[in-house]
Amino acid sequence: MSATESRRRLFTVRLVATLLVVVAVPCPRAQPGQSPVTDADIARAARGQPTITDKDIDAARRKYRMPTEDELARVPVPSTPRIDALPQPRSPQRIDLGAIARGFDEMGAPDPTKAAVTAGPALLVFVSFSMPDAALERLADQAARSGATLLLRGLVEDSLPKTVTRVQRVIGQRKVGFQVDPQAFDRFSITATPSFVLIKDRSVPTPCAAGTCFAADSYALAAGDVSIDYALRFIQRSAPKFSRDANLFLARMKGG
Repeated sequence: MSATESRRRLFTVRLVATLLVVVAVPCPRAQPGQSPVTDADIARAARGQPTITDKDIDAARRKYRMPTEDELARVPVPSTPRIDALPQPRSPQRIDLGAIARGFDEMGAPDPTKAAVTAGPALLVFVSFSMPDAALERLADQAARSGATLLLRGLVEDSLPKTVTRVQRVIGQRKVGFQVDPQAFDRFSITATPSFVLIKDRSVPTPCAAGTCFAADSYALAAGDVSIDYALRFIQRSAPKFSRDANLFLARMKGG
């Protein structure tokens, strides 16, 4: 065999071997799309989940059981708060909030359509909470005994509850009229406290800018840091025609 033929046969053998290798190696195929979920897939996933048995349910019931009726009966039941057990104010006397808010008109101030004010004289004591507590309490005590009415110009800090609290602290257990009436201060031109106004019996009021007004000769005015009895005696001396009306209140204070 010539050298040329030998080289041809060697080339042929190498070529066949190369072809055999190429045929033996599988060619890569295109990736198929995602396959749909089958019933087998669902069944396989279900087999992977934990199974809750009746035994598991019984164990949970024993661990988290409902309380028995005896156990429930031993649990204290919250009682309804007792209003009557709450702390009571120092004085059992109730203050008429409506009367305080309505002011002087509520205490029997005259209606212009009626013939007279009241069946008897009226004594008004104008005060303010800027006065010392001792002075206010002294006037409240004398007003309770004489039947006089204490009047304020306005509310404490524009608050009715705060005003009631202050009034209650002043009057304590005394039965005394205590009202808020800014118009009364204007009606009698009150510029200082305490001031005392004694209105004659059967004085007839007339309409005015302050609601209702009295003629100048139907009332007497005294002002100063004095007691009610001192103011009444001063009125008797300075305006004798009011002496009988003043005596009525002085007699009440003495218990006569």
